[in-house]
Amino acid sequence: MNDAGITIESNNKQFDQRFYNRELSLLKFNHRVLAQAEDPQVPLLERLKFLCIVSSNMDEFFEVRVGGLKQKLKLNTSNLNIDGRTTRELAEQVNADAHQLIQKQYAVLNQQLLPDLQQHGIRLKKSEDLDSFEKDWLHDYFVEQVLPILSPIALDPARPFPMLLNKALNFIVRIDGKDAYKRKTNLAIIPIPRSLPRVIGIPSDDEMVFVTLATVIRLFRDLIFPGITIESCHSFRVTRNSDLFLDDEEVDDLLRAVKGKLVTRHYGEAVRLETSSDFPHDIQTYLLELFHLDESDLFKVDGPINMHRLMHLYELCDRPELKYPAFKASMPNALSHQEDYFSVIAERDVLVHHPYQSFATVLEFMRQAAVDPGVLAIKQTLYRTEVDSPVIDALVKAAQNGKEVTVIVELMARFDEARNVELADHLYAAGVHVLYGVVGFKTHAKACLVLRQEEDQLRRYAHLGTGNYHPGTARMYTDYGIFTSNEKITKDLNQLFLQLSSLAPDPDNEILLQAPFFMFNEFLKRIKKCEKAARAGNPSRIIAKINSLTEPNIIEALYKASQAGVKIQLIVRGICCLRARVPGLSENIEVRSIVGRYLEHTRVYYFDYGSKNEDGDKN
Repeated sequence: MNDAGITIESNNKQFDQRFYNRELSLLKFNHRVLAQAEDPQVPLLERLKFLCIVSSNMDEFFEVRVGGLKQKLKLNTSNLNIDGRTTRELAEQVNADAHQLIQKQYAVLNQQLLPDLQQHGIRLKKSEDLDSFEKDWLHDYFVEQVLPILSPIALDPARPFPMLLNKALNFIVRIDGKDAYKRKTNLAIIPIPRSLPRVIGIPSDDEMVFVTLATVIRLFRDLIFPGITIESCHSFRVTRNSDLFLDDEEVDDLLRAVKGKLVTRHYGEAVRLETSSDFPHDIQTYLLELFHLDESDLFKVDGPINMHRLMHLYELCDRPELKYPAFKASMPNALSHQEDYFSVIAERDVLVHHPYQSFATVLEFMRQAAVDPGVLAIKQTLYRTEVDSPVIDALVKAAQNGKEVTVIVELMARFDEARNVELADHLYAAGVHVLYGVVGFKTHAKACLVLRQEEDQLRRYAHLGTGNYHPGTARMYTDYGIFTSNEKITKDLNQLFLQLSSLAPDPDNEILLQAPFFMFNEFLKRIKKCEKAARAGNPSRIIAKINSLTEPNIIEALYKASQAGVKIQLIVRGICCLRARVPGLSENIEVRSIVGRYLEHTRVYYFDYGSKNEDGDKN
């Protein structure tokens, strides 16, 4: 790959080098996460955690991105991708890059992390490494805790191959013998129950010894089929297309439609088959045909299938010296020890930066709103959170206290749909007015508006943030939040909630930029202002910190601004379809990706026009 020109050559074909493909860029992001697992400066168990995160990310990549590519191939769509690749060319490149990434992932596990863990007295043993005591202990554990839960399925004409759950671990067993009815039996499936722990600790005096559940089941497989000879026993897992799709024109009840789709999510079309490295070739061929997959969709791995389950090893190891030091978030001075947030916010805006500053500020704001007798109404958006959360407790408490509580629950938050359906039902039962967003669009705003009666006026207070109202992710994601009573901001926010609830057209906002109505055009407008300033000889600059950058028109505008001399600094965590530092195209654009202890999640935009613009504002 050569960043020096306008085209890129791959397999003797020229591709448009103005853009980088989003799927390929997402794989590059996972390479950056994997680099954290290789970094000796990162604490050892944290390196294992990064390795597990890569596994989880790749599961979602196959469920959504690869699943989408396979759907396009099935429909034989002819549209070219952003970089000029056909869908088939892209699918082939994605497959090759994914194989390379996963192969490297297991090499890091086997050649770096497991040996390093062993040096620190933490061992993940294979069956051949177990001593007699460990085998005896595991035998008792298997008989008492595992065997009663298992439900092996022998395959015969009355019991064809079962419909296996998405990402569920299974064993396929080749057996030589006859069943209880004197019939010849060849194959059986052992689904591994998700309720069982995937990593098991074995008592030890001098080391921390662990085995995977798959190792235990394979070790004592004979006890599952008494009286039958087992010739082989191998693990495998199938990944399925899990992206929910709703036809906007056919949806008359969004909640019911989402509930209906959730039933079938675990049984979508297969997109990937993972097997152990010693998997028999004939059974491999059988499974590929069964799942309608090509050999390129097969991933034979040298280690535990579904490496994400090794996250339990991180949790089970009480070794603080091998983890990041504990971090205690601070409280912003303005809100520290304040029993009345509203009096503070009435006087000034308060900016908070999570997780460095505590998310408890948000929870306390909501708690005070729920019990304050002056508060008449609360309006809030929810994208990701948990039913058992102080956020939900505050909303329920407010409704019980007679306040008007309206919540916009985004049912189509990817992979949180089931939780959000449960959340919506819970809030509705508590007397909260629950709305479900807008069909065809995602309500992705993170906002809470409080309306409070103060003497002879109704005053509005708000919290706006880049993160979700989720106390758990607030400890892992970097996000900004602002508490404000600014009249213009809170008026716009009230208009936003009215627009979401009434679907009124053309929201008339003064400060807030709302997508899909104003934000895109305003960004283009500001980029062009910077370009114009630079062409006029004024120093001009753009800084943006974002999750991803995929919109072609924005990228083209940034290229033009760069060519005009605008200095552009982009901090893009994940997908970036823009190519930086290409001579004649993007020489003035710098792109960085920050990957570390916390997931970078803030979105910040800065435009410097170099001199006062026509509105009298410099920036």
